Amino acid sequence: MTIDSKPPEMSAATKEVLGRVRRMIPPMLNHFHKGQMGRVGVLGGSEDYTGAPYFSAMASARLGCDMSHVICTPAAAAVIKTYSPNLMVHPLMRQSPPRGSTVQAMADKNSKDPDEDPEDIAAAVAEMLPRLHVLVIGPGLGRDPLMQETVARVLRSARERNLPVVLDADALLLVQKDPSLVRGYGNAVITPNVVEFGRLCKALGVEEQVARAEDKGGETARVEALAKALEGVTVIQKGGVDYISNGTTTLAVDLPGGRKRSGGQGDTMTGSVATFLGWRKAYLDGIWDRGDDLLSEEEMLGLAAFGGSAITRECSRLAFAKKGRSLQASDLTDEVHNAFMNLFGEIDEDAGGSKL
Repeated sequence: MTIDSKPPEMSAATKEVLGRVRRMIPPMLNHFHKGQMGRVGVLGGSEDYTGAPYFSAMASARLGCDMSHVICTPAAAAVIKTYSPNLMVHPLMRQSPPRGSTVQAMADKNSKDPDEDPEDIAAAVAEMLPRLHVLVIGPGLGRDPLMQETVARVLRSARERNLPVVLDADALLLVQKDPSLVRGYGNAVITPNVVEFGRLCKALGVEEQVARAEDKGGETARVEALAKALEGVTVIQKGGVDYISNGTTTLAVDLPGGRKRSGGQGDTMTGSVATFLGWRKAYLDGIWDRGDDLLSEEEMLGLAAFGGSAITRECSRLAFAKKGRSLQASDLTDEVHNAFMNLFGEIDEDAGGSKL
């Protein structure tokens, strides 16, 4: 199979948006210190699912955030620590004990166990939030009731701190059950696939509204209708083309990807979006000379989603060119830097611009 390392072909509209995304990428300057270019936490990882949080956190790290954390259960932590010494792994989450176990029987009969109380567990996780710039919720989370209840509380704490959050996979179950967790929160990004998108529409009671919008408004109408129903949450509708909307502004990522749909590729997206959101904070903090024509805080949320989607699609394209139908999620991780270079090139240390 021919390996194609050349930058992908892209539309004029995509080039224009990538040009704006590029402006929010920090140059590599000597005076920066550890943590300024992003501190990302990935909340997920359970006994049965250890790969997803790793792929998300490693995509974030490979793309260029300074510090990548994984917040997971002790069973998952022991495994994830063996994957890479570069990640900081925190075994703060807990799963429900098996029904009928001695631990469960004692918990049912006697006193409140802090390891079984979602309030206590969430409080320990919430203590980490001031250390983070972005929180990814969902990779490897699973559907355990205690995990889900804990994450709902952490999400509320993150919202109270106005911390940007990226939700995917089983975290979207929380939104389906209680849309108020994110409704109206402009710093939330959700990344549903086609099945999850349909479930969210049903949960929000906007199935008919979305269908009517699609009939009248074309390809982007569905994502716009869902974003409006969530009152400004940024939605990345994953598909042959990724459509991104907050209900007001809509972007389309039409870059080609690979043709293999292995599990775990969406985790590369969540980690990549998180890193761009971390860079958004660096941009807003003004840690380098950004010129006079500044990007707006709201615009950059959509640009971060666009950048994360674009990186993921280019990773997929490059990995598929090498691996073909044997492609796995870890192959995308290996291509993150190459994808960045193809889409954005070197960053000029003096001007803070791009050399393309």
